[in-house]
Amino acid sequence: MFLGAGVPGLVPGAGPVPVPAPPAPPRPRVAPDRSVPDLRALVDLPAGVYRLGEPGEEHDVALAGVRIGRWPVACAHVARFVAETGHPASPRLAARLADPQLEDHPATELTFDDALAFCAWAGARLPTGDEWEAAARGADGRPWPWGATFDPERCACAEASTGWTEPVTAHPDGAAPCGAEQLAGNVWEWVADPPDEDGWRAVRGGSYLDHAWGVRASRVLAADPARATSTTGFRIAMDPSPDWRPQ
Repeated sequence: MFLGAGVPGLVPGAGPVPVPAPPAPPRPRVAPDRSVPDLRALVDLPAGVYRLGEPGEEHDVALAGVRIGRWPVACAHVARFVAETGHPASPRLAARLADPQLEDHPATELTFDDALAFCAWAGARLPTGDEWEAAARGADGRPWPWGATFDPERCACAEASTGWTEPVTAHPDGAAPCGAEQLAGNVWEWVADPPDEDGWRAVRGGSYLDHAWGVRASRVLAADPARATSTTGFRIAMDPSPDWRPQ
């Protein structure tokens, strides 16, 4: 072998030097859907027996079928209610309703009576605590709407460092078996249970300030019904009509 003759596979032959292809441009991020969902977007909770209650206090509850809001009531919904009825709005509620960036966020700064008035206007009602919990836990009695293991990516909570409310459609992967979303975190929700001995009402679901234990579906918190806060909203429920059929 002559030196310089080359060894196949060790020295490239004559020809153009290959040039690496330029890197692909970054894929544009898909903007989240910030449209306001339909207030009448309801999901069906089938009639049945559900395992409810805190750990160690579980019990079976038979429930009739009910339709429950897929999402919490949004600011845009309450803004329309206030505009059409003249229902009084506190300065803090009015400021929230006037902010276009919050149209698809859950409505807060509402007392229990505000929530009742909205439901009457909408031809709906508040869910009971048992209906709410059954919707969140499903037939298997799971502790969080999505399952048995806490996941901060599925809700607006303290572990996710949310820091404030998020759009009501922000966590579709946190949906409960019935399809209802945001039953854990973002905002507490008024429910229609009778008042306790002090006249306080129940709220459910936890908020963006709560940790994993606080956003469990079985947790119940007593709240002053006359006090509107930045962490409490609600969702609607409706009884099936005689000609109603699950979709």
